[in-house]
Amino acid sequence: MPKTLYDKLWDSHAVAEREDGTFLLYIDRHLIHEVTSPQAFEGLKIAGREPWRISSNIATPDHNVPTTDREKGIEGIEDKVAKLQVTTLDKNCSELGILQFDILDKRQGIVHVIGPEQGVTLPGMTLVCGDSHTSTHGALATLAIGIGTSEVEHVLATQCLKTSKLRNMKVVIDGELSPGVTPKDVTLAVIGKIGTAGGTGFAIEYSGSVIEAMSIEGRMTVCNMSIEAGARVGLVAFDNITEEYVKNRPFTPKGDEWELALSQWKELKSDDDAHFEEIIYLDGSTLKPQVTWGTSPEMVIDIDGKIPEANSESIQHALEYMNLESGMKISDIKLDQIFIGSCTNSRIEDLRMAAKVVVGKKISSEIKRAIVVPGSGLVAEQAAEEGLDKIFIESGFEWRAPGCSMCLAMNPDQLGEGEHCASTSNRNFEGRQGYGGRTHLVSPATAAASAIEGRFVDVRELF
Repeated sequence: MPKTLYDKLWDSHAVAEREDGTFLLYIDRHLIHEVTSPQAFEGLKIAGREPWRISSNIATPDHNVPTTDREKGIEGIEDKVAKLQVTTLDKNCSELGILQFDILDKRQGIVHVIGPEQGVTLPGMTLVCGDSHTSTHGALATLAIGIGTSEVEHVLATQCLKTSKLRNMKVVIDGELSPGVTPKDVTLAVIGKIGTAGGTGFAIEYSGSVIEAMSIEGRMTVCNMSIEAGARVGLVAFDNITEEYVKNRPFTPKGDEWELALSQWKELKSDDDAHFEEIIYLDGSTLKPQVTWGTSPEMVIDIDGKIPEANSESIQHALEYMNLESGMKISDIKLDQIFIGSCTNSRIEDLRMAAKVVVGKKISSEIKRAIVVPGSGLVAEQAAEEGLDKIFIESGFEWRAPGCSMCLAMNPDQLGEGEHCASTSNRNFEGRQGYGGRTHLVSPATAAASAIEGRFVDVRELF
């Protein structure tokens, strides 16, 4: 019987089906950070249990770490709760022998950046993390699922996850993207089309010529925001681009093991006649740079569009919160801050894209603060080797140390009340980036161009 990629990954890891229809799914890799793990580790201790397989777990702090004064390490964390969480992660990993890239390790970074970067994330795996954007790792033909704190404890103790099987959705994006239109614009356009509940109950497989032409970094951006479309899982089939990305990374199989793995990975694609319950089509050649105007990722329009009419209570509420009016051009919104970073857009490709836009230019005097936060110490190191850090600094951006930063305001990087921010992150909920903050989701290219002008501009005009 023909199978989808999701079905193949599921079937190869399903341990048992329970009477209530749920399954036990074996988990190959568990990524851990400081926010959702303390209670899980404490639960293990209370129950007198130890992790089932130490080597499957890899940890790093990311949500709470400051992006300035990194040389101070944990002592540079001013918030007492944040400091306690990072300290607790250190203690738990040390006591149990779990590999951690700690706050002073150059391999430290956002958990969804370091996994693929290190070869910790591999095709064919099941992977979980106590963070909703774990779907990012599906770009490498990996079944990656975000889990909650109680599930973190369960996976630590049993190496299995109790879960239900999802239905299959395929999103096909054909054509060729115009210069200045990026993977971030693609995923925002998908969410705009199907809505934030459109993928509920589904695993989404992305395909078509646009996806096939994307780098792994671009595919990670698309899979990252699957959760914003309501899906728990995003996937892209294994191909030559996946192979080249994975090859020779620190945790990647070597020698004969590599050849064996590769022979298996080449089967990680949906069969030609595999059944999908839903199929969504988009024409990539018609896509434009996207900007969210409201308080949900589905409230998104083209860069040359206008704010919609208040024909529902949710739209009216969003307009009031964002202090916008129906009929306004998106280009009329004045910006206060710019954020380039997060698990969606903090990889080297993203930084190159933004640097290409701002090189030789200065940010607008209207911009109060513009920051660039690399996704890991290794991304920062590579960016410095290429001179990208200097380009940003000379343009007026602040160059920061790795971390989740302004994506979710669990650290000092926050918006002020009423401030508008062009952000390359993944959520624009009320207060997401700080109390009363107003977030507009965009690509790194659009964020960079908007920093120069102090308002939203069509980055295609620069290409």
